[in-house]
Amino acid sequence: MADSIKIEDVEERVILVGVSEQDGDDADDSLLELAELVKTAGATVVGSLIQRREKIHPGTYVGTGKVAEIAQLVESTGATGIVCDDELSPAQLKNLEQYLDTKVMDRTLIILDIFAARAATSEGKIQVELAQLKYRLSRLSGLGKSMSRLGGGIGTRGPGEKKLEIDRRLINDRIAQLRRELKEVQQHRQIIRSRREKNNMPVIAIVGYTNAGKSTLLNHLTDADVLEEDKLFATLDPTTRILDLPGKQQVLLTDTVGFIRKLPHHLIEAFKSTLEEAKYADIIFHVVDASNPQREKQMHITYETLDDLGVKDKKIVTLFNKQDVRTDDEPLHDFRADHVLCISAARDEGFDDIKALIEEMLREDKIYIERVLSYDKAGIIQLIRKQGELVSEEYVPEGIAIKAYVPMEVYGKID
Repeated sequence: MADSIKIEDVEERVILVGVSEQDGDDADDSLLELAELVKTAGATVVGSLIQRREKIHPGTYVGTGKVAEIAQLVESTGATGIVCDDELSPAQLKNLEQYLDTKVMDRTLIILDIFAARAATSEGKIQVELAQLKYRLSRLSGLGKSMSRLGGGIGTRGPGEKKLEIDRRLINDRIAQLRRELKEVQQHRQIIRSRREKNNMPVIAIVGYTNAGKSTLLNHLTDADVLEEDKLFATLDPTTRILDLPGKQQVLLTDTVGFIRKLPHHLIEAFKSTLEEAKYADIIFHVVDASNPQREKQMHITYETLDDLGVKDKKIVTLFNKQDVRTDDEPLHDFRADHVLCISAARDEGFDDIKALIEEMLREDKIYIERVLSYDKAGIIQLIRKQGELVSEEYVPEGIAIKAYVPMEVYGKID
């Protein structure tokens, strides 16, 4: 394995570049989001421009006239590089670099850089390095000066910071090793899932656009102590915690990595085992930032990502979060959700409604019973507590009078 090299952080000043291929697309909003990504990665935006054209130029991303305009903007602002709002091909990367004589980056590189900085667990670090190396492998012929500038900055940090002259064979060897390590981690995750299924503890996966408030929700519901920041991808590694319900039931809440426009396919593939927590969940909590004007688009992107992951036929609860900072009064709706609640996770508002709704949804698949169990069957009560909901119990001369919601397999053991 190649040795890591120490790279000093530098303050980067970048120009954002986007392409709008049709009227009414979200190119402007996407560029605003790219600005937030760049800020999260530690750089400063000193200029931006969008070219309206029928399709992205195959050789230079934007037209040659716009490239000349970018060159002038780089010179006048003292920018140290540019960031394009789409993933660049090796040819586009090489050509732009030659024309502009500056560092050229794309949205994928920025997201990979943020993930590299945020990965904390061994699984997260493996996933990020795997995605970084696959990204670089496909661009070896076009990396040129952009990836040989050893001054530091975006694209040079994290678990993937190897000597940049590493050749294709070494990268492939490292990718193979990382895949083996990731497979072991995935097997461990599958064992944990199997234990959960054996214990019959319901699982709720928290999904949503990045910075919608997923970690805040998990923290305030379960005291999970997960990092909360008003930044994109503030947390990366999934966290699972137990939530105690008023009826003494317990459920598992699992946070997942946030979604975003144009989420790189390298990351989707690398983080598939993590993202698939939603696939194996009983209920999906879809957290939406109700204060964001782009909430409808963000909801659409979240559902697109879930569809790509094969998450189907799940009960969905959409939580319109951040009601405390919302400034508009437009009606909130989600036609794909089974239930909708308005909450403020930061202020613990709506949590009683959340817990009550969870209990209601869990009862949908259970049978309500009222029985008097003989004292020699007292062990069944523990089974009900574990797999169902014990509403009440009363000790009477005939035995134990219970009211409960039980799953079919427990019901068969009672009658």
